[in-house]
Amino acid sequence: MAWVAVLMGSESDWPVMRGCTDVLGDLEVGFEVRVTSAHRTPEATAEYVHSAEERGCRVFVCGAGLAAHLAGAVAAQTTHPVIGVPIDGGPFTGQDSLLSTVMMPGGVPVATVAVGKAGAKNAGYLAAQILGVADSALAERVAAERKAGAERVATQNASVQASLEA
Repeated sequence: MAWVAVLMGSESDWPVMRGCTDVLGDLEVGFEVRVTSAHRTPEATAEYVHSAEERGCRVFVCGAGLAAHLAGAVAAQTTHPVIGVPIDGGPFTGQDSLLSTVMMPGGVPVATVAVGKAGAKNAGYLAAQILGVADSALAERVAAERKAGAERVATQNASVQASLEA
């Protein structure tokens, strides 16, 4: 069964990356979570990527702040999709993480989402959409979530319109 590896550079990234695992859980996508560092544990990171692939991982989601090289380090070890989540924080409020994550050399792509919590959620949705290409039941769950989101917006609009008429 295909699943997603959710990696982060340090435990301090977990409050943001939990948004990704919440989405994956809601969509019934299997996942593992690990703290691993591109700089402090590069060999362990590479070993995990290869082990995860052998065990059925099909997508890697990597969240990191500051230098944010984790997604790139993972992408260097696999041809499976890698989604980078720049973590907000530090003196540049995540802009440094964004640039470190998105600026990859040709041939070693990292799909990069928004900085912070919104990006972590979108990484979960994107990972599910990638897996959904080969899993029609998952694709239907993603479509149902998208439809529910549209219905929530319509309900909110109706509420605002009613308040204007009152």
